[in-house]
Formats: sequence, structure tokens, C-alpha cells
Amino acid sequence: MKVYEIRDGQGIDAVRLGERPDLQYGPGQVLIRVKAVSLNFRDLTVARGGYGKGTKQNVIPCSDGAGEVIAVGSGVTRVAVGNRVAGIFMQGWLAGKPSEASPQSAMGGAIDGMLAEYVVLNQDGVVKFPDHLSYEEAATLPCAAVTAWNALAVSGRVRPGEAVLTQGTGGVSLFALQFSKLLGARVIGTSSSDDKLARAAALGLNDGINYKTTPDWEKPIRQLTGIGVDHIVEVGGAGTLEKSMKAVRYGGTISLIGVLTGGTGEVNPRLILMKTIRVQGIYVGSREMFENMNRAISLNKLRPVIDRVFPFEEAPAAYHHMESGAHFGKIVIAV
Repeated sequence: MKVYEIRDGQGIDAVRLGERPDLQYGPGQVLIRVKAVSLNFRDLTVARGGYGKGTKQNVIPCSDGAGEVIAVGSGVTRVAVGNRVAGIFMQGWLAGKPSEASPQSAMGGAIDGMLAEYVVLNQDGVVKFPDHLSYEEAATLPCAAVTAWNALAVSGRVRPGEAVLTQGTGGVSLFALQFSKLLGARVIGTSSSDDKLARAAALGLNDGINYKTTPDWEKPIRQLTGIGVDHIVEVGGAGTLEKSMKAVRYGGTISLIGVLTGGTGEVNPRLILMKTIRVQGIYVGSREMFENMNRAISLNKLRPVIDRVFPFEEAPAAYHHMESGAHFGKIVIAV
């Protein structure tokens, strides 16, 4: 079967198409014909060597994918042949709180991922996705959508009428916008593009701020809300965290889910202390969160935002598109 592997170096050039023997499956396992895979910024980081020894050698990249179950091993009861399923990000995190072992089962890094014609997963590591979604749409859910859902609906407990700040218009940020609206929240978003802000407004964004023309974006946020926002979905990391601490209200919550501006920098803890800010790390979520999220998506007929779909043979071009930062929403690879 055809697979992509990260081989012989670092960077997008190391994402190479190759062949592996046909897969064998055993008790409790399911064989899936992959139909679509989506990219996350994490996949770019893995290709660049950013996870170091935490990445399996010659790993098949990409945590997020959806496909059709074409065979099942003995004892499989959760799914059946013909079911449309997506893999969960951490194959070992099914419910409850994460453990030290959870990241060791993260697909496309610690273990092989989804960028292949076929994959074999344990029945516990897959979920059925909503009927109204295509394979391409379902492939966007395992990382970005579950991360946003955990940040807002589970750990963040957003309530109607509260104000949420999203940063940029990548996958997590747009899912955060969509979920915030489902939860009845007001959403303020930042972007470097007025065009992208206008497109986000069509999805329900209440207020948009161009951070290039307004570098001190925390100031208009204070003006718009009077006290600051209740929740921030922080994707920037070290480069934006201090501004987020100024933009959040006293007693507010910052969900740190990304490090797009870098992983190191100086942060003044005094703001966290004096404003009693809750800063929580969000590393995707459990299968239980995924399934609860799917029920909300199904009930509200929510559709993920897809920027572009690349053919399987052009997977490296999809990586380059992500690297450019030109996308609005999720980048998908059709297998």
C-alpha cells in the first residue's frame, strides 16, 4: 500500500511517498480504507523535527483522518464493516483526565498516523462521525475541533452571553468561533487580513480586529467589552500571551492550545496573579469529548470550514500551503 513517511531529514522535503506491505489486523482491531486526511500546524512541526525523540522513526504523519471500515477482527463490537469513522488523536485517551502515557499514543508523532491508503486501529481508537459530514469534513475533527471543544465546552465551560476571543483563522480558531456561537457567546477575533475577518463575520464573528493595523489589539478588546473577554483561545503562545493576559477580564480564562509565535519568551506572572487569571493548557482531548462534540455537531448540522482539498499525490504541496499561512480553515488531503 502507498504511505507517506517522514524520512531522511527534516522539513517538508522529508515527507515522502513510499510503499509498505499490506496491513494485517487482529482481535479487537479494525482495518480502515482512508478517504481523507487533514493537516494541523503540529504536522508541520513534526516534519521539521520539532518533537525530537518523541517522534517515531520513519513515522507516517498526520493525526487526523477519516475512512470506511472494510474489515474487523474478532471481538469488535463498537463498529462494523461499512461504518464511516475517524481516528482519535491519542489512541490511549478514552475518557477522564489525561495521563503521562496519553501523549505516547498520539497519532502522526509517537505512533504512525493517517497519511496512508489503509490504517489498522484498535476499535477503542475510532469514533463514528455525523451522517451529514463528508469524509473530507470529518477528517478535520480529531485534533482541531476536539481541541476547541475541550477549551470552550469542557474545560472552559463557556456560558451564553460571555465573550470569547479567537486568534487568526486557522482550523482551531474557526472551530472555536463556531462552537462559541453554538454556546451562545459573543466572539471577537483577530487576523492580519481584513478579507479573512469579513469571511469570519459570515460565520458569526461579532467583532474583528486586524492585528497588523492595530498591533495593540488588547486595547480595542477592552473598549468593546468594558472589562475584557471571558475566554481566550490562545494559539500564538509566547509572542501573544502577554497581550492576551491584558485582554482577558479579571478572573477570566486563557486556554493555551498553540505556540505559533514560538515556544519561548518572557511572561510576567504578576498579571496572572493580580487578575486571578486561569491559564490552562489544552492538548486536544479524549474520545469521550470527541463523541460528545459529534452529538452537538450533528444536532446543529455544523459544517467544518475547508480551505482547500489536495490529491494524495500532492500531499507535500498541502504542507507548503499550510506553511504559507494563506489558508482560511482546514487543509485536507483526499486519499
